Amino acid sequence: MEHSSPNKKQDWKKNVTLFLASQTVSLFGSSLVQYAIMWHITMKTQSGIMMTISIICGFVPMFILSPIAGVWADRYNRKILIACADALIAFATLILAILYLLGYGVIWMLFAASAIRAVGTGIQTPAVSAILPQIIPEEQLIRINGINNSIQSIIMIISPMVSGALLTTMSIETIFFIDVLTAMIAIYILLVQLSIPAHARSLTRQTASYFSDLQQGLVYIRNHRFVKKYISFFAVFFVFITPISLLTPLQVTRSFGNDVWRLTAIEIAFALGMMLGGAIIASWGGFRNRIFTMSLASIFIGLCAMALGIVPVFWGYLVIMGLAGITVPLFNTPATVLIQEKIEESYLGRVFGVIGMISTSVMPLSMLIYGPVSDVVRIEWLLLVSGFVMFIMGFMLRANKVLVEAGLARQVQNS
Repeated sequence: MEHSSPNKKQDWKKNVTLFLASQTVSLFGSSLVQYAIMWHITMKTQSGIMMTISIICGFVPMFILSPIAGVWADRYNRKILIACADALIAFATLILAILYLLGYGVIWMLFAASAIRAVGTGIQTPAVSAILPQIIPEEQLIRINGINNSIQSIIMIISPMVSGALLTTMSIETIFFIDVLTAMIAIYILLVQLSIPAHARSLTRQTASYFSDLQQGLVYIRNHRFVKKYISFFAVFFVFITPISLLTPLQVTRSFGNDVWRLTAIEIAFALGMMLGGAIIASWGGFRNRIFTMSLASIFIGLCAMALGIVPVFWGYLVIMGLAGITVPLFNTPATVLIQEKIEESYLGRVFGVIGMISTSVMPLSMLIYGPVSDVVRIEWLLLVSGFVMFIMGFMLRANKVLVEAGLARQVQNS
């Protein structure tokens, strides 16, 4: 399969730089608001129920919209779609900022804004994943995706600190206005500075219904041996990665102390690890077979999860969290590139939409089981068991002939 075009070959470095710049600016503003809303609700209500409602408002719209947004990413100009999603998020944030500035701000408005922002993110995510092969030569996909992972990790480190500092020195509506400004900058770069030709299908008249398009995408996934195996593995893997992703803050408070600095430290350690992992995969590129890199990462994250279940001191815990963070880009980057390489361009949005639906739903749904269980079983035991399963899954991934052949086929074609 070939995604390249003459324009992409000539201008790809400029286009990639501009595109990543626009997404970095947009993500930074969005992260500032995300943390500001979360902390504002926490400080004003001190209610677990209110925090749960906030999480649901940010999760459900993305879960529902992801498959539909995948259809849109295959039907319409992806650059315009990303800009429209940014504009929707900015408009909702602007209205929220004005209402708070006028003194009408109440908690339910934050819930509503979170839901609208989640709609925008749900539209944007599959379009961003699908547009990258349009502007990046295939041999550069792994490196650029790795760089993008590092950039996102840096934002994960900086944005909570900046958001916290801003909240202590200015009102929350000021942070809302900052997000509106960053969104405007991102939209300007996308629409004015960035030159990306629309993909072929977006230039043709669409006669099929949305439901028909979605159905075609699901049939494509069901009939595609690699994609079916790939998505099945991902769904199971996300179930067992949930404890290390979502239960570790609770484990820290129970085992090492209920201090805010400890929770901040594990987040920063993990983000620093992700940044380093992104740099490693960008410079190394992984094994010649993408699946072997993912297998190694799965084995390593399993070992890290088991280590978190037995480490006796907090500084050791931080080191292991940093190592666990390194594995995320080593797994996610080749996983994303495999889909970008192997899937026909006209189906990329729908496949990424389904993957997005799985990635946003499996862990929250898994918490319906892990949450109650963690109140009767030590989290250390959950980490040991889930880590062992991920360790074994790494070897199972390497032994899966369909997936290994898919990883190898790309390399044979490139050689």
